[in-house]
Amino acid sequence: MNLPAHTALAGSNPANPFSARWSAKGNNLCLGEWEIHYLGRPVELGAVRREADMGTFGIFSYIYPDDENFAEGLPEDDWIIEKAGWLADLFAEHDIPIDEAHMRWFYQSINPHDWRCGSCGGCL
Repeated sequence: MNLPAHTALAGSNPANPFSARWSAKGNNLCLGEWEIHYLGRPVELGAVRREADMGTFGIFSYIYPDDENFAEGLPEDDWIIEKAGWLADLFAEHDIPIDEAHMRWFYQSINPHDWRCGSCGGCL
């Protein structure tokens, strides 16, 4: 099984209208927040979601970054199904089309930057 590499570059799909980044780097990931844009306009997530991981699929182990036994989170299809209601509300608030393509683009923009508590080793 090939798992998403969390070092992939955001925006590798030129058609994706979303850009995303996690503001913290290094060994203090838990101190960051999401910075997400749609066509250059900020997408506000609200305080709780802005400061939390997104639950996307990947390996987040600092010690074993290539060990599939440490994979967690939801793959794209499952994540979209679980988050469809929240995504629809978020997209409506920001005048973003509510369709499958935009939900996939959203996932694809955040997944390379997603993180988990302990994934940077700062708290070890």
